[in-house]
Amino acid sequence: MELDIYTKNGDLAGRKLEVSDKVFAAEPNEHTVYLAVQAQRTNSRQGTAATKTRSMVSGGGRKPWKQKGRGTARAGTIRSPIWKSGGTAHGPQPHPYLYKLPQKVKKLARISVLSAKTRDEQMKVLEDFTLTEVKTKEVFSLLKGFGLTASKTLLLVNEYDSAILLASRNIKNLKVAMAVDASTYDLLDCKALLITESAMKKLEGILSS
Repeated sequence: MELDIYTKNGDLAGRKLEVSDKVFAAEPNEHTVYLAVQAQRTNSRQGTAATKTRSMVSGGGRKPWKQKGRGTARAGTIRSPIWKSGGTAHGPQPHPYLYKLPQKVKKLARISVLSAKTRDEQMKVLEDFTLTEVKTKEVFSLLKGFGLTASKTLLLVNEYDSAILLASRNIKNLKVAMAVDASTYDLLDCKALLITESAMKKLEGILSS
């Protein structure tokens, strides 16, 4: 299939880019997208929730009172979970969260989102560009040309560009990422997707292999 190429001003460049139907016109697989998003959100959890057990709280070095003769329940330590300021029974402890997915599932999930974005006309290909000066207004004018100043937008570039990153970091609804690093969640979590021409070719090469 062929996609129109736009200039950074939002105008048609007058040429098209041939892309693979396997990557940008595939039938979306919603379940793989669900698995990929679930995996990323799970793996991002810190797993630092913790409570103190009876061995961690202070006090309780001696038996509170003698075993028999008081007419009360037996007690061996004031650190018991049933005592005020005692330890917590069966509370959460720090542990890692890990949800691994096969590479083929990850790839299919990204293909599904890209195909859906292409079908819904939420993705546009930009000519490769560089900023004349590191100014927020330069990137903001790019969004303005596409009418995306109020829409959540993801801009994918081919390689690390400090100028674009610095100029875009103060724009609320814009995220800039390298095409190879964009996850399924990143591709899904935007209303509009802008991809530079070289980033498009790189992404196609990775996902069609």
